[in-house]
Amino acid sequence: MTTEPTYLITGAGGGVGGISPLVVEHLLAHRLPVRAMVHHDDARAEALRDLGADVVVGDLTNPVHVAAATDGINRMFFNMSVSPDYLEATAVVCAAVREPPGLEVLVNMSQMTVSQMTATSTAESHQQRLHWLAEHVIDWSAVPAVHIRPTVLLENPLFAVLAAQSIRDHDTLALPFGTARTSPVAASDVANVVTAVLRAPQRHVGSVYELTGPETLGIDELAHEYSRALGRPITAAHLSYDGWFDQMTSTDLNPHVQQHIATMAKLHRDGRYDRATTDVEKITGQPARTVEQYVRERREEFNGRQDGP
Repeated sequence: MTTEPTYLITGAGGGVGGISPLVVEHLLAHRLPVRAMVHHDDARAEALRDLGADVVVGDLTNPVHVAAATDGINRMFFNMSVSPDYLEATAVVCAAVREPPGLEVLVNMSQMTVSQMTATSTAESHQQRLHWLAEHVIDWSAVPAVHIRPTVLLENPLFAVLAAQSIRDHDTLALPFGTARTSPVAASDVANVVTAVLRAPQRHVGSVYELTGPETLGIDELAHEYSRALGRPITAAHLSYDGWFDQMTSTDLNPHVQQHIATMAKLHRDGRYDRATTDVEKITGQPARTVEQYVRERREEFNGRQDGP
């Protein structure tokens, strides 16, 4: 008789995009045993319990907490919010899962920027550097792993919180990308890929998957996608980087996150996100969502007034 694998999903309380909670939901929908690790025992943790998850509360930088969370686990999704502690958490997790036998796969959430980095590159954000180092730590640990590298999430503040404000207030998509192109991907598509890899790891161990939307778009084309989704004209506002930066730094994002978002905007302007792959469709059998589809599903976030009379 074979024993059903047990899954550990970290970062299950959510974050930008909420990828981990979506993975928990998908696995539970297949009646699979899921342990969900959260940082705080709050309403989000209670919601996971209501879904049927075995919720554990802990800190990913605390080896005692991580050892308890990983005990008896066969398959794991390692995901963590943007944090200066990211590399420490990665090392603690790798040390913990090397000890007990039986881990089939560690699915690691990374970023596509890593594939363009070197040991000495300095143009990237501190968080991107941590992801580059984290991938190396995981590989050095010899834990069976799969690296998932999304380009940029449609839920990222660049396309969500910051963009939504200018769309609601002025019917403009205001971004400092210049003439560069980008291919944002929906968190739901990333979650579907992660779930597929976790459920059949033997097909994927040792792989790196780079996830993008279905095509690359300039800011005028992005604005057209928002227009079609919202049913009203949305025009592109080609902001200077310095003007956008001043606006972004007036938000309540913490300095580490601000530096990460600001660097992503600059790298967009430099053409670093002008990339498209078919990995989402290859793994899930379904094409990645378009920007129009994503925005249409979330019209209320971008509408500052009632639709219709």
